[in-house]
Amino acid sequence: MRAITQDGPGGPEVLRLCELPRPVPGPRQLRVRVRASALNRGDLLQRSGRYPLPPDVASPLIGVEVAGEVEAIGAEVRGFQPGQRVFGLVDGGGYAEACLMEEGMAIPMPPGWSFVNAAAVPEAFFTAHEALVELGGLRAGQSILIHAGGSGVGTACIQVARAVGARVFFTVSTEEKLRRCLALGAEAGVLRTGQDFAQEVPRLTQGAGVDVVADFVGGAALARNLSVLKFGGSLLLLGVLDGMEGALDVRQVILRRLQLRGMSLRPLPLEEKVAVTRRFRERWLPELAVGRVRPVIDSTFPLERVADAHRRMESNASFGKLVLEL
Repeated sequence: MRAITQDGPGGPEVLRLCELPRPVPGPRQLRVRVRASALNRGDLLQRSGRYPLPPDVASPLIGVEVAGEVEAIGAEVRGFQPGQRVFGLVDGGGYAEACLMEEGMAIPMPPGWSFVNAAAVPEAFFTAHEALVELGGLRAGQSILIHAGGSGVGTACIQVARAVGARVFFTVSTEEKLRRCLALGAEAGVLRTGQDFAQEVPRLTQGAGVDVVADFVGGAALARNLSVLKFGGSLLLLGVLDGMEGALDVRQVILRRLQLRGMSLRPLPLEEKVAVTRRFRERWLPELAVGRVRPVIDSTFPLERVADAHRRMESNASFGKLVLEL
């Protein structure tokens, strides 16, 4: 099979298209003929050597969300058959013509879906539900600030927050992204270039602040994120694009009864990932199937242009998901 490997850690230029043996499924695994594989920020970190893989990772190859057809099944698999169209998260190896997927992580594709759309769903909507609904407790009538609103996860978070009836505010880097986030149903946005969200959010909320902040930046934004929360509000730490350290005023956390919660899907044990998949299927797959919420696709690339796809993501010019088509 064709697959992407890399010549050590580095920039997009280290990615290589090569031939590897097709993986052999274990007793409870599917081998999926990959038709589309979506990019994630974690892929860039893994490529550059800044993402320590879990010790029991199934494949050291890059790629964690795919869509395709079941090609082979393990001896104990009962819920899927060869030829069935599926999508979901995988434990590495998604940048290849075939990869392994745990049976409990596989989701049948709704009729009429494209492989590109299906591949763009799992990481974004799993994260949005687990962070906003399960951890943040976001509900109708509350408000949220979503950083990086134009990212794949950001666009999913905007739609999930609107679907539960929350007021949505966001930050983005360009006027075009601001307009497109508003078109997804957000109430107002803040341009990171030239505006300070710590000043703009109180203005937009008439001094009230927000109930939840979903932050993919971390680092220097920590203190300002806390400052825009209401009493009892929650800061959800979902990424560290701006570094892993930041100033924390512990007194504010105590006096205002604030909550700090963090989340990352990949390090979770398999049983937890299966539970995350089940919650997504119950709550959001019906919404996605009828188009009430949808993955936002920025662009697609053939597998041999994976380096260009990584460069596109690193430029921060994209809006929504980038997907490799095989």
